[in-house]
Amino acid sequence: MGRSTFLLITCLVIAPVVNAKQLAITFDDAPRAANGYFDGSTRANTLIENLSKNKVGRVAFFSNTQSLDKQGLSRMRLYDEAGHLIGNHTHSHPNFLDTDLPTYQEDFLKAHQLLKQFNNFQPYFRFPYLREGETLEKRDGMRTLLQKNEYKNAYITLNNYDWYIEVLFQKALKEGKSVDLQRLSNMYIDVLMESIEYYDEMAIKYLGRSPKHVLLLHETDISALFIGDLAQRLRQDGWEIIPPKEAYQDPVAEYQLNQPIKYNPGRIGEIALGKGQKKELWHYTLNEDYLEKRFQQEVLLLSDN
Repeated sequence: MGRSTFLLITCLVIAPVVNAKQLAITFDDAPRAANGYFDGSTRANTLIENLSKNKVGRVAFFSNTQSLDKQGLSRMRLYDEAGHLIGNHTHSHPNFLDTDLPTYQEDFLKAHQLLKQFNNFQPYFRFPYLREGETLEKRDGMRTLLQKNEYKNAYITLNNYDWYIEVLFQKALKEGKSVDLQRLSNMYIDVLMESIEYYDEMAIKYLGRSPKHVLLLHETDISALFIGDLAQRLRQDGWEIIPPKEAYQDPVAEYQLNQPIKYNPGRIGEIALGKGQKKELWHYTLNEDYLEKRFQQEVLLLSDN
């Protein structure tokens, strides 16, 4: 076998592994307030149905346990009974920048006790706002507590502002505006795919490969409505949807940025920052003004004039 033939075969064998596009889907803030397009139970059932119909498999719901009133608990049980992972997102969703360490730790532990009732509860912790502590005391205090309770940091690699598109959707409905759901789906998915590809390219730049990604979404009406459309687009663009537990086996799970930071762009952004990148750690779609303009133009079909 000639050297050129050997190199070609090697590339064909290695390339799919290096450039494999895989991601897990996770939802924050469950059970999130539902008093707009859907009520809570309709949202939960619609989301579960669309996940199943589109063969998405297991996803993760990170819960704020202060919302586990009778209706919220019923919704979380639906996700649990459908086989989805239930993770800890604190009790009251505190902003770590405005909360002292003992109070934050107490909030985490309160959620831990309440979440143990679910069959599919797993010790994964998603920091609210992705803020892991802006001082060494806070950061290391939470790392120690997580380790003591055998928790894993449920980091994300694919960041976006899907929650703000939901805000725009619900606001338009409240104002009596007609919202074309197909146009909303198109905008929602295009925005998500733009940020997904951006962070994947960033990962390849700094890691030399596409890792097993973790996509951040929120438990919203637009997630329930369009998760099937998103799954189809992901597969169309060459992505495989994998379970969260598999994604968290990727080596990037072990990465820890040396210095504490105030605002966290996600694990890939952390790695880029550690490698010296100072700007554009947040994709341009993570901007409320930008999203509002697109919503006005692409969903409501309103011009700037």
